[in-house]
Amino acid sequence: MPKKFIFRLTLLNALVVTTFILVTSWAIYNTACFLVEGMVMDVGRQDQFKSALFEYLLLFSLFAVVVGSTLHFYLTTKLIRPLQKLIKSTQRIKEGFYPEAIHVHASDEMGQLIDHFNQLVEQIKMNDQQRRMIVSDLSHEFRTPLSNLNGYLNAMKNGVIEGEPKLYESLLNESKRLTNLVEQMDQLKEWDVESGKTLAEKEFTNIAIVVEQSVEMFRWLLNKQDIRCVIQADSRYVEINTFGIYQVISNLMGNAIRYYKGKNPVTIKGECLNHVYKVSITGEGQHIPQSEQEKIFDRFYRIDNSRSRKQGGSGLGLAISKEIVERHNGKAGLISNGNNHTFWFTIPIKEE
Repeated sequence: MPKKFIFRLTLLNALVVTTFILVTSWAIYNTACFLVEGMVMDVGRQDQFKSALFEYLLLFSLFAVVVGSTLHFYLTTKLIRPLQKLIKSTQRIKEGFYPEAIHVHASDEMGQLIDHFNQLVEQIKMNDQQRRMIVSDLSHEFRTPLSNLNGYLNAMKNGVIEGEPKLYESLLNESKRLTNLVEQMDQLKEWDVESGKTLAEKEFTNIAIVVEQSVEMFRWLLNKQDIRCVIQADSRYVEINTFGIYQVISNLMGNAIRYYKGKNPVTIKGECLNHVYKVSITGEGQHIPQSEQEKIFDRFYRIDNSRSRKQGGSGLGLAISKEIVERHNGKAGLISNGNNHTFWFTIPIKEE
């Protein structure tokens, strides 16, 4: 808060207090003079009384104005001191720095304002860190396929290598992987809270049918890779965005097939549990260390970078699935014991 503002505020307060004191003193003076005139007293003593009264009231008024204005200036300065810190903090943000949290002990409006400001600064800092992380991850994701494409195309241009169907197919696969990555990024953005996408498009749907239809889309791939599949889904109408849940199950099924290693069938189970409908997909795959399981749903995360790139993974599928489930007020997770993994998600059950 600029000192000029404090000075103007104090001056205005002093003007109001002075006016009030002068009016009060004038009323007291005239009232006292009127009462004295009605008493049996000579003119000289009356004049002396009026003069003494006027001097006392004048001194008292000046004392009250000076002390009141000084006290008001001190208390106002102390009261708005957090606001001065707030101004300095906003200036730091304007300069591109993140200020330290402002500590206040008051729980009034000023304390609430400072508390909200501290939370805002922390949120901005987290968003900036996430933005930097995403930019770094994106550059990492795009660098390898672009380098491959540029290297081979440049070599073909200079005549170092000659084009052949197998090379063209490899370059096409790299191009498809870039396209797939961009599409998945768009899907993730679509389901982000900041995008403004609401769940007004939800409708009551038999989720067992959604599960069966989603898995059926992979039937040809399952048969091709000779992977058995077992579906056990309880029939239940749940309020969902059908497209979103299709996408979640498809992402989980795609991962189960892409990283499948074993002989046991992939099991898809849907069951009603304590006011939620739980869908789980269990299958054998590559080992997931215990320390890595909590990160499995992070954006661009891979357990084995080289293997994921070779198989076409982008590290976005599980992040998209988690975002969609959370937008349904549900939860997603992983249960793993060695090479046997169960990816699950829950959707709240609401009555129609």
